[in-house]
Amino acid sequence: MARVISGNGNSKSRALRVLYNCAKCPAYCCTYDRVDVTRRDVARLAKHFGVTYEQAEKRYTKISSGDRVLKQHQDHIFKKACMFLDQEKRQCTIYDARPAVCRVYPDSLRCGYYDFLASERRRQCDDEFIPDA
Repeated sequence: MARVISGNGNSKSRALRVLYNCAKCPAYCCTYDRVDVTRRDVARLAKHFGVTYEQAEKRYTKISSGDRVLKQHQDHIFKKACMFLDQEKRQCTIYDARPAVCRVYPDSLRCGYYDFLASERRRQCDDEFIPDA
């Protein structure tokens, strides 16, 4: 929520409008090589699936360059994607239990990939266009 101060010194709160629509994206952010997870994220996954912390860590994460990350599966649009991406709907299957990094992404009013995708779709005159991975 942003604070907006009017010319007379009074302030009011208003939500800033984001300039992207995840529903129109093929879930590009879910295809990053690394989706870092914290201990709290693993605990959230364990609770979501009704398993122990250790089971969640083993089933859903791996170590990559010394950091714990979510596992990936093959993807029919991009080479790989998060194991929790529904590849047909292009939506997160664990949205309420998703890691913190996913909760704050893209951490701005704009998403660079969405800007690129929207621009390419306009150029191609194709609302479904997805650039080659």
